[in-house]
Amino acid sequence: MNRIPTIIDCDPGIDDVMMLLLALRHEKTDVKLITTSAGNQTQDKVVSNALRFVSYINEKVEIARGLEKPFLRDLVIADHIHGESGIGGVELPEPSLEESDRTAIEAMLATLKETTEPVTIIATGPLTNVGALLLAHPEVKPKIKQISVMGGAVKGGNVTPQAEFNIYVDPEAAELVFNSGVPVVMSGLDVTHKAYLDDQDLARLKGKGTELAEMLHHMLQFYKDAQGASPFHESYYEEVVRLHDLCAAAYVIDPSLFQGDDFYAKVECEGRHTSGATVVDHMRQTGMDPNIHVLYGVDRERFVDLFLSSFDR
Repeated sequence: MNRIPTIIDCDPGIDDVMMLLLALRHEKTDVKLITTSAGNQTQDKVVSNALRFVSYINEKVEIARGLEKPFLRDLVIADHIHGESGIGGVELPEPSLEESDRTAIEAMLATLKETTEPVTIIATGPLTNVGALLLAHPEVKPKIKQISVMGGAVKGGNVTPQAEFNIYVDPEAAELVFNSGVPVVMSGLDVTHKAYLDDQDLARLKGKGTELAEMLHHMLQFYKDAQGASPFHESYYEEVVRLHDLCAAAYVIDPSLFQGDDFYAKVECEGRHTSGATVVDHMRQTGMDPNIHVLYGVDRERFVDLFLSSFDR
């Protein structure tokens, strides 16, 4: 089997941890590099979480620190959802891995220049690092097969009425990525709200009976409770936990899990009430050529099975 060379840019983050487990353990993905974006927590905390978790599951991947804040804005974090540590209060052991001596942009650039086949980028935090790479080094675009993004929404946001968190944190970077000419797949709230674990699925996870399963169950229970307590939650989802970031990796591994279509999309950077919104021409009114593949449906049962299979590898 030809494995998919992959760079992961993430902001761990509880759902980032679930994504990392799947991507690092699945036989179809060959993770060359992990870079960290400030988002769910500060850069110091997401670097620490990445180092600790990847060490804990005994994987050996370079982990490089990304930019400390968005292009033009102050950093906004989601500690009300992910907790003070970023991973729901779980205490992971000291890492065996050390932070790379290269920055995220340096490491991304080198990885892309060295590759003999196009690389897929899985981006599950604000797009600051990916945007900076494409802005500073447009020559590497042909080396990128696609960018699988968790972010955005066609209909309704989760931090404002129109904006999803990852895009809201750094809309200027997202707009640059969307208009880069590199193929972009958008796992927005329209699909991630359908990609959830219910109580039976959480019981299946806990039933794996391992220390790792118990720890991730604890994280997900924290996440579920935080989502339910958030002023931005929807009552329909009070009894489930949504694995937003997992969608971006699951799509790369098995696109047949999802339904989607190609649309033209822009990111609103200046709107007084709509900053950070992904404006998707789903009615095809602009006449513009599509630039984004937007996911809107998922086979939830197969999606859950794919995630849970991570514990058997």
